[in-house]
Amino acid sequence: MSVNGLNKNEVLPEYLTQLTQEAYQAAKELLDAAHLKEGNLLVVGCSTSEVAGERIGSYSSPQMADAVFTGIDQAVTEAKIFLAAQCCEHLNRALILEQSAVEKYGYEPVNVVPQPKAGGSFATAAWHHFSAPVAVEHIRAHAGIDIGDTLIGMHLRDVAVPVRITQKSIGSAHVVCARTRYKFVGGERAIYDEQLL
Repeated sequence: MSVNGLNKNEVLPEYLTQLTQEAYQAAKELLDAAHLKEGNLLVVGCSTSEVAGERIGSYSSPQMADAVFTGIDQAVTEAKIFLAAQCCEHLNRALILEQSAVEKYGYEPVNVVPQPKAGGSFATAAWHHFSAPVAVEHIRAHAGIDIGDTLIGMHLRDVAVPVRITQKSIGSAHVVCARTRYKFVGGERAIYDEQLL
């Protein structure tokens, strides 16, 4: 049952466990492929409606968001990476980060608290799980995971490179991953550092 686009159904525990495992696998694969350094930023956008097999924005599920968040949070914690949870379009795709990440990167906080239907269930889960959550409007992440076609590109650094992973979906949601690289400068005689490609 969906009430005003919020999923009120209980989700089976084994399905939540599956979502956590799929989310962890996707994040782990991307982090391994992207060669991120400690303290880098990973942006994640997640439509739990799409995870549930419904149209984005129509079936938001806090339970599924918690499950997906738990898997991704485990992977970023292991890698010592900062997680940025992208809000939905109703909050102009603002982001929820830990205060320590906001301070490290010098981002300007804004005043908003995400809710399942005004920010999205995934950003709301991040708000509740982070020790000191802060909302910001813009970041420049080193890599990203888009779960359910949420359009995270506006929060990636300038040169995004697709990363193909074996975990193609989380629940029913399509998963797209990207890393970023330094821009190339120079002309035909320029030489580039292969380790930065």
